[in-house]
Amino acid sequence: MMLVEETTVPVSALPVAQFKDHLRLGSGFSDDGIQDAMLESYLRASMAAIEARTGKILIEREFSWTLTSWRDARRQPLPIAPVNAIDCVTLLDMQGQETAVEGWYLEPDTQRPSLQPAGTYLPALPNGGSVRIGMLAGFGPEWSDLPADLAQAVMLLAAHFYEYRHDVSRATPAMPMGVLALIESYRTVRLFMGGRV
Repeated sequence: MMLVEETTVPVSALPVAQFKDHLRLGSGFSDDGIQDAMLESYLRASMAAIEARTGKILIEREFSWTLTSWRDARRQPLPIAPVNAIDCVTLLDMQGQETAVEGWYLEPDTQRPSLQPAGTYLPALPNGGSVRIGMLAGFGPEWSDLPADLAQAVMLLAAHFYEYRHDVSRATPAMPMGVLALIESYRTVRLFMGGRV
């Protein structure tokens, strides 16, 4: 399985000005924007860490997911949420020939959205081939679309990265407890064969 981010978060969707206020950086100087690129990188790193920890995509963008077998031919859970649309489902054979698949729909869910067959089963995958699912995922295209607790978690973690940018000691936690508390309810617990995976 391989999940690929096809589009990135546009700079216009990042709350750089709000992050400056959060850090209480001075303003009104001629070089106000000198740290913008660095602040943007900390916001992106913070978002990536929270998305990896929760499986939730914060700012809406396009992804493609390739897999070599269905987990269940009657329902394929998707690896990220929330998924707003599935653009295409494409079968690929061993030679890379593509065949568009029809007869499916998206079952939205805040924790585990899934690809559902319109009939009884999803199509059989070619021998030695794979399937690629193109999807649009995220809470929305703007920063204001995020739930307040996730937006606060991004700010706290980005500030943590900013404050400890030169600290290389092992005593500094990778993710502060406040951030963990804010994102805990968004984490997906996956159970398989009686164990957590």
